[in-house]
Amino acid sequence: MSEQIIEIACNNLDEKYTFNKVAKQASGAVLYQCGDAVLLAAVAIDTKAVEEDFLPLTVQYIEKSYAAAKIPGGFIKRETKPGDFETLTSRIIDRSLRPLFPKGFHYPVVLTVMVLSSDENIDMQLAGMHAASAALYTSDIPITKTVSAVRIGKVNEKILINPNLKEQEKSTLDLLVVGSGLDVLMIEMCVNASEKDYKQQVNELDEDELLDIISTAQDAISKATAEYEQGFKVAIKEEIPLTMSEELSDKELYSYIETNYKEEVESAVQSMAKSERSSELKAIRDKVMADFEAKGEEKSKALVSEMLQAYKKSIVRSLILDKNIRADGRALNEVRPITIETNILPSVHGSCLFTRGQTQALVTSTIGDSKSAQAYELIGSKSSLYETFMVHYNFPAFSVGEAKRQGPPGRRELGHGNLAKRALEPTLDINRDITVRLVSEILESNGSSSMATVCGGALALRASEVETEKLVAGIAMGLVTEGDRYAVLSDIMGLEDHDGDMDFKITGTKDGITALQMDIKLGGIDREILKNALYQAKEGRLHILNIMEESLKDMTPSQALPSTIVFSIDSGHIPAIIGKGGGTIREIIEKYGVSIDIARDANSVKITGSSKDGVADAKAYIDTITATPTKKQMNYEINKQYSGKIKKIVDFGMFIEMPDGYDALLHISKVAKERIDKLDELYKVGDTIDIIVLEQKGKKVELCTPAYLF
Repeated sequence: MSEQIIEIACNNLDEKYTFNKVAKQASGAVLYQCGDAVLLAAVAIDTKAVEEDFLPLTVQYIEKSYAAAKIPGGFIKRETKPGDFETLTSRIIDRSLRPLFPKGFHYPVVLTVMVLSSDENIDMQLAGMHAASAALYTSDIPITKTVSAVRIGKVNEKILINPNLKEQEKSTLDLLVVGSGLDVLMIEMCVNASEKDYKQQVNELDEDELLDIISTAQDAISKATAEYEQGFKVAIKEEIPLTMSEELSDKELYSYIETNYKEEVESAVQSMAKSERSSELKAIRDKVMADFEAKGEEKSKALVSEMLQAYKKSIVRSLILDKNIRADGRALNEVRPITIETNILPSVHGSCLFTRGQTQALVTSTIGDSKSAQAYELIGSKSSLYETFMVHYNFPAFSVGEAKRQGPPGRRELGHGNLAKRALEPTLDINRDITVRLVSEILESNGSSSMATVCGGALALRASEVETEKLVAGIAMGLVTEGDRYAVLSDIMGLEDHDGDMDFKITGTKDGITALQMDIKLGGIDREILKNALYQAKEGRLHILNIMEESLKDMTPSQALPSTIVFSIDSGHIPAIIGKGGGTIREIIEKYGVSIDIARDANSVKITGSSKDGVADAKAYIDTITATPTKKQMNYEINKQYSGKIKKIVDFGMFIEMPDGYDALLHISKVAKERIDKLDELYKVGDTIDIIVLEQKGKKVELCTPAYLF
């Protein structure tokens, strides 16, 4: 086939797809371009099917340093292990495309997306998703649908479809929906904290608003996938002949288990403990094998296990749909018993042992200064970025009774940690000058350990006295459907996750949703079912939050918590505190066992140490230095207008040199009646500006501009 170029403009994206130009030996390939971003997506298939009953799909999203005109940093000058953004993007693409494959497709497929040229204004997750979908849809693999990804933002209460990266920075909402037609396949969402009237807002979404926004995304997705399928028709390759595996590879064996072991399988399914259920199913497997051996027939252990698992799945689903009975005896909307213990580790800043049923997470909180932040780079960023809130999730094999060594975190661990971070971060002070690291060690797992991480993480933050606006809880929801019948399950365990049709994780405060993640195994979900799941999740979330609130009443402070004091000083005293060659500040640090940070922009000093007495003594020592008067400051007349010179512009305001040479802060909130985001776009250092003195208390002078008053 000759080279084909297809241009599609939809949902605020101008995309160009070039087929049959590169990677022609792959099963399908496309060169994708949006703005200056160029990506190559290529898919390859192994036509020898695996014996196991699963889809062996591998997705790898890879960013090349040359795409941003960079040479990799560090000792090794080539790309090595993928960064977190690459891993999380690979996971999003995988979860979105997996439902498109037909039942019984057991052929290994590798889908590679490489970023060849970057653009700092282009959303690379959308670009990667669309490139991957185009390569797969036009390949010789039997895929009959395209997908579209839509990111929804919210700026000044206005809903934006596919906002650019600059708009995303201002957005209070980050909602990514992937679907085909009107079918939603995957959702990821979080809110972003903001300031209004200079007070922090968490910006939770309520259930009805979320449903309306998802409907907006569905309309955009339906429009896009229709254009993709129409435009890509000319590039679709002829399908290669593949045989789909039968759902039941041995119907006779399945029927035998159904006829002779129905009661025993039901009993095993309803065993309370996960380990007991596994043992009982193994015993049934051995009995079935012995039955066939007695008849002179041989059935392999793998085949019997496969048919037994298939029958077990049908029992789990029929018990739920026909009798409203769950494996552990709970009602459909019932949450497992919860126990909470805080600050159980004496040498840790904050800790929480959160147990829900057979899922247990030990979450610890560690506080550091801004220098402890994690540096990272994005392919479109021109400089390093810093992460001051980290959530690290670990899943040792012993948590599910397996004897395996613990290796580096994989995609699942990074994904669960990222979900917990997105759930909790909107409640943290957005102007904090500390670094916080949460680590979740999963000690036992039988469903929704990521939601246990959210609950335990919220409490560990409180246990380490990190200020949060509200508590956050999380709950995992499940779904079982058959025809027009369906059942929504609250707080699903591993069995219901494995044998159900949906995994829906929702986190939030008592006032609304902060984050969610949804994967659909059905190929789409009805709006009414989604609505019922959201409201049933709200009921469960509020129940969990009430238990968490009660646990705070018995919380005792950790002995290991560092003590911190922040206080203001006159800028003229800073050289004396530092001393010649830094001698004075080093002496204070060594003598009192503290760390000292001086913020010249804010004229403040922060002292941190493991001993409260040491911190207090260091503060007293600095007080003796600052007791020495600096140059005399005049007394200003209140409500009088003065003329000053701008000496420095910072995020929170401007330092103005007053007529007597004293530097006073003009806060950003007092520059104009309307909110101003960036002062350096309106003013520059050296400008003369009229100011009015509103108040003077000793050395503290409060200023505003005439425009603020009049």
